[in-house]
Amino acid sequence: MDATNPFKWRHFEAPLILLGVRWYLRYALSYRDLEEMMAERGLAVDHRTICRWVHHYAPQLEQRVRAHLHPTTDSWRVDETYIKVRGTWMYLYRAVDSAGNTLEFVLSPHRHAQAAEYFFRQALGSTHTVMPRVINVDGRLFGRKGTVAWMLS
Repeated sequence: MDATNPFKWRHFEAPLILLGVRWYLRYALSYRDLEEMMAERGLAVDHRTICRWVHHYAPQLEQRVRAHLHPTTDSWRVDETYIKVRGTWMYLYRAVDSAGNTLEFVLSPHRHAQAAEYFFRQALGSTHTVMPRVINVDGRLFGRKGTVAWMLS
């Protein structure tokens, strides 16, 4: 990709592409909903084109925005739960700060110490998070309370 202009050789203008990607990521809209919304504004954009935009630009937007996120509070709550994703049961590890902002989440097909350790390394290594003063963990994450302390030292 051209670093100077990531929208070079695109059929549509950059603001339109960013608008479609932002709407998809921010609101619970389908690609066909976005196609219809664009048609109401006089733009003929296929839903597959919007899908390609999202797949191409969403990771880049996430990478650029992450550096500008507000610092987190130093009190975290960490939990995991079992959810169904595209018909497959997965474990969702999630950390939120005391203000209720999601800090990090990881999906794992297995519930074991390696997955939890990977999750904590991701959460603690993020640039927008501060070193937590306290991490509240329920007893199920590692099998007993208080086993997170070794990661913080």
